[in-house]
Amino acid sequence: MAIKVTLLTHTPNPEQTVAMAAKLCYSPSNIEDIRDGLTEEKTAAFIDMLSDLGHASPIEHASFTFGIEGISRACSHQLVRHRIASYSQQSQRYVDGTRFDFVTPPEIEKNEKALAAYNRVIDMQSQAYKEIRDALVAGYIKDFTGRELSGTDEEIIESFKSENKKQCSAFIKKANEDARFILPNASTTKIVCTFNARSLKNFFAHRCCNRAQWEIREVAEQMLLQCLEVAPDLFKNCGPSCLFGPCPEGNMCCGRQKEMREKYRKK
Repeated sequence: MAIKVTLLTHTPNPEQTVAMAAKLCYSPSNIEDIRDGLTEEKTAAFIDMLSDLGHASPIEHASFTFGIEGISRACSHQLVRHRIASYSQQSQRYVDGTRFDFVTPPEIEKNEKALAAYNRVIDMQSQAYKEIRDALVAGYIKDFTGRELSGTDEEIIESFKSENKKQCSAFIKKANEDARFILPNASTTKIVCTFNARSLKNFFAHRCCNRAQWEIREVAEQMLLQCLEVAPDLFKNCGPSCLFGPCPEGNMCCGRQKEMREKYRKK
């Protein structure tokens, strides 16, 4: 499943919103006429001024909400480390994990031996999830009915479900809470996240870096391209930290600053 990022919504006129906040800081304008005179050229000038001065707080007034799917739990755990943002993630408690999708890293996919081992373990985990989940549900049903029931776990569940659909659903959700412990970092997830523009700039500086993990780097690049479509002046200088200065990675630098600068200045 390919990674897909969708810009779901954003502050209306995000660049003008930032410019209004900047105008209030640097002029005697009243609130009722703060929008007056903010042409595209004047708006762009305010944004450039904020960048030159390093005055970032007005940028926080513009926010952007993204829907992200096709990423692994390993990737989402990195994403939520960016704390100045809001997140809503698909629950492994309420969503059936018996047929989970999973991400295969490119380096594993192109290595025949590694891929065979990877797929073998994924299949084992999928089967184990179902066995654990069904065993737990069947146990809950036996405790609930107070009877020793015959048949396989799956047969017990189906029989009980035909007459007690709501209660069976509750048992399944309860079992999912524990069965999900066996699901791998490779399992896919979906998440909605909202960043203000200042936090997004910080996110791009870290996650567009060539040393960022490949998956979250692709997420960051898709997010940046969509931000550039709706707020080109606000995000025109965004990308990895090495775009306008030395690489902050020290001895772990990728050594490809020239290539990265050329790549992001074309966006």
